[in-house]
Amino acid sequence: MVTGMPIRITGRSLSSMLMLAVLTTSLQADPSLEKRASWQQPTRAEVRQAIDEWLTEQDADELTRTRIDVLWSDEAAEAFDQDRLDLLVETIAMLHPTAREVIQWGTSPGRPRIKPRLEVLELDDLSLWAQSHLRLYLGRWLAQHALYDESLATIGDIQPEQVLDPATLLFYQGVGHHRMLQRDECLQVIGRLLEHRGQIPRRYETVAVLMEADIQPLKPDSLDEIARFMDDIERRLGFGRAGTRVREQEDEVIAKLDKMIEELEQQMQQQAAAAAGSAGAPTPAPDSTPAGGTGPGEVDPRRLGQRANWGNLPPKERHEALQQIAKGLPSHYREVIEEYFRKLARDGNQ
Repeated sequence: MVTGMPIRITGRSLSSMLMLAVLTTSLQADPSLEKRASWQQPTRAEVRQAIDEWLTEQDADELTRTRIDVLWSDEAAEAFDQDRLDLLVETIAMLHPTAREVIQWGTSPGRPRIKPRLEVLELDDLSLWAQSHLRLYLGRWLAQHALYDESLATIGDIQPEQVLDPATLLFYQGVGHHRMLQRDECLQVIGRLLEHRGQIPRRYETVAVLMEADIQPLKPDSLDEIARFMDDIERRLGFGRAGTRVREQEDEVIAKLDKMIEELEQQMQQQAAAAAGSAGAPTPAPDSTPAGGTGPGEVDPRRLGQRANWGNLPPKERHEALQQIAKGLPSHYREVIEEYFRKLARDGNQ
């Protein structure tokens, strides 16, 4: 390229550049050409239309329709964005009084220790549309009370198009997967929820972004994962649950810590061996030259039995290894290590 040479733009090239600019602007401005979201959050008008259709299917009387009109009146419109699901469940309860038991669960204070009865969701006269919303309402309540297993079991198979509050559905599905350390499922659900950034409730968007950033770097068999497993064990024990699931999780935590410590011990031994070798490594014998030595070529049989203790470090070195494991990590990870050895001590005394 010759510097200082002016660039000549012909009429044809200028026209092409203008057309390209116009086309690019059109592509950016036309929302129909952007990636379409996999779900839609119904508007208030669409929600009300769906309710009217459901009332017709249920052959609702005029008194019930009047009460629902008041519930969904323009004066109550301000509560729609914040309390959409609550309004939907209250509407369903006007036709199915037994569904009020679900509302009682959703408004009960304190942290429950028993699983709510689900028979009300299986009533013969309750439509699938109504069941889906009652399940979502119950699943939200379960997640809010740290009953994540039950929450996912209640709402895990519901699809966004089956309810009129899909944002709440996707958010609490994401919460359940996040707390259960189901990384891939969590990222998939949160990714769908965030397809409508700026349109879903701000509290959902903010927490979803935090959950995504929190679980994205989670790696299997890491100390971070182990700490989360122990947190889940503590949660279950808080409900008085010490069954098979908890015992399996405890065994898994021990196995993961055993593996981590063994790998670190091997690394430290290799580093020590490398340091010793570099300090006074003998010169290797030339190729094809018989090596000297007058040893009998026998192995001391007493040393063969030491293989069973291979990899075990003295207490001082083991302490140093544990310090290396938790180096640079938050202080609560040290509690994981301490609990690990406490459990080993308990198991050894049994």
